[in-house]
Amino acid sequence: MLKRIAVTSAVALALGGVVSLASLDDTGSVALAPQALPPAPPSDVDPELAAAAAEAPKDQQVPQQVATAALPPAPTKAPLSVDPVERRHVSVGRGDTLMQVLMDGGVPADNAQNAVSALSAVYDVRRMKAGQGITVLFDHSEGDKFIGLEFQPAAERAVSVAFNGSRYQARQIDKPLEKKLVAARGRITSSLSEAASAAGVPYPVLDAFIKRYAYDVDFQRDLQPGDTFEILFERYYTPEGEAARDGDIQFASLTLSGKEKAIYRYQAAGGTADYYNALGESIRRAILRTPIDGARVTSGYGMRMHPVLGYSKMHKGKDFGAPVGTPIYAAGDGVVEQAGPFSSYGNYVRLRHGNQMETAYGHMSRIAKGLRAGMRVAQGEVIGYVGATGRATGPHLHFEVLRGNQQINPDSKEAKIEAGRKLDGKDMRQFQTIVAQDQEAFRDMQEGTTMVAAKLGAGHVVQAAVKRH
Repeated sequence: MLKRIAVTSAVALALGGVVSLASLDDTGSVALAPQALPPAPPSDVDPELAAAAAEAPKDQQVPQQVATAALPPAPTKAPLSVDPVERRHVSVGRGDTLMQVLMDGGVPADNAQNAVSALSAVYDVRRMKAGQGITVLFDHSEGDKFIGLEFQPAAERAVSVAFNGSRYQARQIDKPLEKKLVAARGRITSSLSEAASAAGVPYPVLDAFIKRYAYDVDFQRDLQPGDTFEILFERYYTPEGEAARDGDIQFASLTLSGKEKAIYRYQAAGGTADYYNALGESIRRAILRTPIDGARVTSGYGMRMHPVLGYSKMHKGKDFGAPVGTPIYAAGDGVVEQAGPFSSYGNYVRLRHGNQMETAYGHMSRIAKGLRAGMRVAQGEVIGYVGATGRATGPHLHFEVLRGNQQINPDSKEAKIEAGRKLDGKDMRQFQTIVAQDQEAFRDMQEGTTMVAAKLGAGHVVQAAVKRH
């Protein structure tokens, strides 16, 4: 009896049946329910199991259709899909050309040339910096064929070149950017640049800050330990939250020896954006006091012992010591009167600003490319670079201010001519609203609010992100 149950159960289990003690009949045979088993084609029956079932006594044999139905179909595997496009990652090294980088990455010379030519329609390859990553694409289904490239020169921009079947085409994709405001505050202990860096102010913003104040502040002499600054500036973010670039300064304050100088950005009706003090007076002046960044004053205006000639001589300008190649800016809007080698001045530029005012710049290592007599230049525009040409003992800028063709002291009141406008009427009312809003936005962020709405001049509302220091 037990043996018959075991044999029959083994057969039933092998055939996919379900065995239960309650399914034993009076003779001890196993009764399976055929209706519980799904039908299957006879071709799926295992021959050995079928033979074993046939040799069993007739009253123990499982009906053929039940044994057939118990066998599941053999599993099938989906074929693996292979991407025919290979992406090779290369990078630009110092001194490399894009053409050479592509060829080193396996691109044929003629294909590389065609791709670079197409790229020039949307991107200047001369701006590509060392370390720039590039993805080069090959199609293996067409015999390892070069089909394009892609890279991201900036957080907000992607550039690609693709083969369209007959030629290479380039395109540029710009990501939408969200503008936010960032607040920074710092106290000067050793230098402005160190304090700004500690406060999280990026160099382009600091550079703009210095240029805004260069009309009235001599950053080499006027700054003292304990002086403070505040800056509210724009920052643009990608949809992924990555900082893409910094924008304009909206508000800034510089406190020198306890006296605050605050400025605000405002665009008057029908005009361009400019900076004004709290009284609505433009901070723009005819002549900058310091037409160079990060320099130290090595010699002022007046009598001195000449370092080359060896005797006392009137020094009719102001010298700023700085490394070779430091940019030199036009001290005011004007017209180029002279640009080229001139006597003991070496490489020399002279600008005419109106009202019989002129400025001159000597000992340049080189003059800005394309600068020539008769050209108009804007205040703050680069006109040349620091050098030691002419009669000079070391790299520096010799800067002169002239009135009526006579040199005058660049630090004198005579050299400080008011040139900016004064807001009034509707412009003044709108400006006063902006002053209050900028002050409130900066105060709220410094008090710990992580995100605060700030309303700018044109009524555009942005989010202001805090930067606490």
